[in-house]
Amino acid sequence: MNALSLKIAAALFAGTLLAGCVQPRTIDYSAFKESKPRSILVLPPVNESPDVKATYSLYSQVTYPLAESGYYVLPVALVDETFRNNGLTNANDIQQTSPAKLREIFGADAAMYITVKQYGTSYIVISSQTIVSVTAKLVDLRTGAALWTGTASASSDEGNNNSGGGLIGMLVTAAVKQIINSATDAGHPVAGVASSRLLSAGQPAGMLYGPRSPKYGTD
Repeated sequence: MNALSLKIAAALFAGTLLAGCVQPRTIDYSAFKESKPRSILVLPPVNESPDVKATYSLYSQVTYPLAESGYYVLPVALVDETFRNNGLTNANDIQQTSPAKLREIFGADAAMYITVKQYGTSYIVISSQTIVSVTAKLVDLRTGAALWTGTASASSDEGNNNSGGGLIGMLVTAAVKQIINSATDAGHPVAGVASSRLLSAGQPAGMLYGPRSPKYGTD
């Protein structure tokens, strides 16, 4: 084998190793399938981003993907009001409530704990984009056992190749986007995409279909 052949073989081997490193993570669904939750209580998301709008922007959009996946989701407005009436207004404090207490108050089978890792618009030289990143954990309120964990993110720049207009054009476009995004809640629609990716069944390493879905038991 000549030197060129050795280089090609080495490159192919390195590519194989790299491909092996990016395989989707595997999930053990045994506890999830044994628990068979029918109703889900979504707790107000903990916000680790600097944007104060993050918690309720995401919270207002979590019901749809879970309901579409086949679960009964306790109305988030009612849940939030119940916590407020009991003196709990901070998402961190709410998520520290014991599973047994949550089960006693709401009667749900499981609770969804969500954390917003990133929410908002950043300006990076020739790019201004809004990014939302979230993580979630589903916990059985009857046993306190974790049933599933997931993570998802979305960006306003997905599918945007930034072509045309040259460097000056890209700089101006980024600056204008930054001004518009700062004046409005540009993160809200992006949060909707992230929540759908996070909580919709049928995604790789995602939630299982619930009992109200015609696909229940097929995953």
